[in-house]
Amino acid sequence: MTTVGLIGSGNIGGTVARLAVAGGYDVVLSNSRGPETLTDLVDELGEHASAGTAQDAAQVGDLVVVSVPLKAYRAVPVEPLAGKVVIDTNNYYPQRDGNFPELDSGEVTSSELLQQHLPDARVVKVFNNIFFKHLASLARPLGAADRSALAIAGDDAAAKAEVTEFLDRIGYDAVDVGPLAEGWRYQPDTPAYGTLYSADPTNWEHPKRGDADTLRALLAAAIR
Repeated sequence: MTTVGLIGSGNIGGTVARLAVAGGYDVVLSNSRGPETLTDLVDELGEHASAGTAQDAAQVGDLVVVSVPLKAYRAVPVEPLAGKVVIDTNNYYPQRDGNFPELDSGEVTSSELLQQHLPDARVVKVFNNIFFKHLASLARPLGAADRSALAIAGDDAAAKAEVTEFLDRIGYDAVDVGPLAEGWRYQPDTPAYGTLYSADPTNWEHPKRGDADTLRALLAAAIR
């Protein structure tokens, strides 16, 4: 059975863990505060979940989800992620992360920074443009008429194929945006960020289907 390692188990990481267990995966959870702080989530998820350090999650995971604030990306273990598919859920929020001149100028994207930090990993950007409550509630089985789609970007075609399969198993279709350099198309302040999955943009508690055709149109409408 494939094991999903989670480096960061907050709103998005914890939601991905729940969807992964429901999809038949084992998960190893980690956060910056230590495994003992994840007891409640592990108990909720049951026998297919365990907690460890970030190093543990990186080593054990066949697929690893990095869901930490951008300002902490350099703390992600490097060596154990060599050759692995790494899902990056992050966004750049200067008010939280401080300023990164290379991101402010558009020289690189936030996922390209993580890829530079993990030169031998295969980074794929996904989950960054959807509210965690919508991510939890919009998952649908394969073939469902009201299935939603998520954007993915990455420089490795095989890695994107693996992530597409993972998304399929946890309830989502995938729209391939291209390389990591195109990940800006669904970052904050773009048309495809957030409101696609919200029935009421002023109240994000109410989700709606975000279909693949609508997502593609919004991605194409992004202006850098």
